[in-house]
Amino acid sequence: MAATKRKRRGGLAVQAKKPKRNEKDAAPPTKRHTTAEEVEEEERDRIPGPVCKGKWKNKERILIFSSRGINFRTRHLMQDLRMLMPHSKADTKMDRKDKLFVINEVCEMKNCNKCIYFEAKKKQDLYMWLSNSPHGPSAKFLVQNIHTLAELKMTGNCLKGSRPLLSFDPAFDELPHYALLKELLIQIFSTPRYHPKSQPFVDHVFTFTILDNRIWFRNFQIIEEDAALVEIGPRFVLNLIKIFQGSFGGPTLYENPHYQSPNMHRRVIRSITAAKYREKQQVKDVQKLRKKEPKTLLPHDPTADVFVTPAEEKPIEIQWVKPEPKVDLKARKKRIYKRQRKMKQRRDSGKK
Repeated sequence: MAATKRKRRGGLAVQAKKPKRNEKDAAPPTKRHTTAEEVEEEERDRIPGPVCKGKWKNKERILIFSSRGINFRTRHLMQDLRMLMPHSKADTKMDRKDKLFVINEVCEMKNCNKCIYFEAKKKQDLYMWLSNSPHGPSAKFLVQNIHTLAELKMTGNCLKGSRPLLSFDPAFDELPHYALLKELLIQIFSTPRYHPKSQPFVDHVFTFTILDNRIWFRNFQIIEEDAALVEIGPRFVLNLIKIFQGSFGGPTLYENPHYQSPNMHRRVIRSITAAKYREKQQVKDVQKLRKKEPKTLLPHDPTADVFVTPAEEKPIEIQWVKPEPKVDLKARKKRIYKRQRKMKQRRDSGKK
């Protein structure tokens, strides 16, 4: 509808005047004759659009944080995982006095549905919790053989924020508790497709291998030329302790019979060293007792000297003359050289 003006004194509405066209605007648009060369140049200079125009559907968010009392190696490992997982979030360290059920509330406040929690004990033992918050399940691991990115200095490299491939050992499909852990690891470590912070490239692979009843984690770069693998880092080993039905607690679904606690391991090592020390002390005591015992004298056997042939007795010669002293050639040469040097000094002083 055309705009209308209203008079102040209640008159009739007057239709507003249309703006006048300029002569340039009134002229009909001229058609450009484009050639094939110009079209090619335009296509060459055109900026390509985004690689993917899909919709971000998988809203997985991972909360990665730790308790107080962790060392520098654990802190660097936590930072490496945050850098490799663009769908992760960080939080402040949790107090060790708080109960683990508080983590579910922290995940809810941070809008996260998965959690990786590092729990430090005695400033030397590190435990990792993998949990599906808030309904579970959750798994507790002992982390061993930690090597961070800054420590390894491997030749591999990958784009920050790129999506990884996940490679699992065939043993994950053989036992039910490993199948449960496989699904939990897939949901935590796989970067969602079309995530805003992720890159639409796949240039590295996370490998989970089962060996010696432990899960070994490695990160490799995929080289474009021949699809060879070069390790990037970090690397660590997860020793499973328990799997719980709930998040950070609840009924125990599985308990590892091969697990040995760090305290028990240190106790066994101390007992082995103590046993070695006690064995050495016992050997010393036996040697002292043997020395104190009286020696048993065996009677002389007359047949022992049957095959002993006595040597010829040489006549005793008594030397009545004192032997001549041996000449020390080195001292003699020194004396001659010293005498010659003194004579030369005298000649030089006489000439002056």
